[in-house]
Amino acid sequence: MKKVFIATLGCKVNQFESAAFKTGFIEQGLEVVGAGEKADLIVINTCAVTAGAGAQSRQTIRQALRQNPAAKIIITGCYAEIAAKELAEAKELQDRTYQLVGNSKKDTLVAGALKNDPESQQIVMGSIDAAKEICRLPVRRFGERARAYLRIQDGCESFCTYCIVPYTRGPSRSLPVGEVIDQARIFAEEGHKEIVLTGIHLGYYGKDLTGSIDLVSLLDQLTAATPEASYRISSLEPLEINESLLSLMQERKNIQPHLHIPLQSGSDEILTRMNRRYTTEQFQRVISLCRQYLPDAALGIDILAGFPGETDAQFTAAENFLRSLSFSYLHVFPYSIRPGTVAAGFKKHVPKKIKDTRVARLRLLSDEKRNVFYQSQIGRIRPVLVEGRRDSDGMLKGYTDNYIAVHFAGPDHLLNSVTAVRLRLLKDHSVIGERAEHYEN
Repeated sequence: MKKVFIATLGCKVNQFESAAFKTGFIEQGLEVVGAGEKADLIVINTCAVTAGAGAQSRQTIRQALRQNPAAKIIITGCYAEIAAKELAEAKELQDRTYQLVGNSKKDTLVAGALKNDPESQQIVMGSIDAAKEICRLPVRRFGERARAYLRIQDGCESFCTYCIVPYTRGPSRSLPVGEVIDQARIFAEEGHKEIVLTGIHLGYYGKDLTGSIDLVSLLDQLTAATPEASYRISSLEPLEINESLLSLMQERKNIQPHLHIPLQSGSDEILTRMNRRYTTEQFQRVISLCRQYLPDAALGIDILAGFPGETDAQFTAAENFLRSLSFSYLHVFPYSIRPGTVAAGFKKHVPKKIKDTRVARLRLLSDEKRNVFYQSQIGRIRPVLVEGRRDSDGMLKGYTDNYIAVHFAGPDHLLNSVTAVRLRLLKDHSVIGERAEHYEN
């Protein structure tokens, strides 16, 4: 039996696509092995969202070549998309059997990897700019997790000045509603209790499909068709969150009360230079609307620190703006130069030491906001999706529907299941809970 190793870098979409590769290889009779094991085929699903991610992709490729000198290597993903020429000329690959597979050709990857083609080096890139349809990549099971990712959309047309993704993922393409429901049913049948809807620009879902289809209409049909599954929305742009979405989230108990909303900067001047199409005032109204409909929801925010030209005064104003908002946590990233983007050519890049200080301040603010949110839920009973392994103290662990990290005592049969937990005590950025007999009404 041939063996294949799949390495995945980057986003949830890549993780879903790698799960599809795994499904395909298993159906063809191959054994999927872990890191460090010998393999006949190696698939590396790369990332290029930052220069660091590109460097990590190159390092992963070199490591795989050293560990498996006789294996055929297949390189795909965003780094392969933008660096195909560089990879094809890399000396490490010159005497190796390899394939480069573009993002718009990922549905051909498994079949291409298994071909006994006399050509030892193949480049199957396609034209990402001209991609019209999303790759069909069915998944049987999303690993051994209770939670599965379901990619319903690919591509982005926003062209934020700091971002390479529109150039690596192409225009927005959506998976038709019927196919989304079919994949969700497979995940539910396989025992996945929660499905995370993901995409490159999730709020663009349906814009390329015929009929009046958007994310809200998809959610309406999906949650009604599969009431046994719970759904979590991965990330939505601020102006894509509206009353119709929030009303449906309020109504449907199988949509988790959790939204992740990229802000990127709390300065209107910086937002304009980022080509983000909203103001801080509009963002504040979105957060207020979320709290009006979903008072107990987890609201996460993405923020970039140290964008080129960001002054001390702008950062302080942005920090104060964030402090005024009712959110649950921040994902904080230092700005890093991504070659090929507009912002890479901007002047007045912020020194690393200053960026590091700003990142640290924002992460402290995130800790404060998370503790306030967690504290507001103490005494409540919430459904918790229990993970498949215990923590280092032997406690069960998982996340509530509104994304609170919980640890509690319980038997093994609760692993990978949903159970009611009363939140008792805040400890070290998580909550200690105890099992409850039933959920709150």
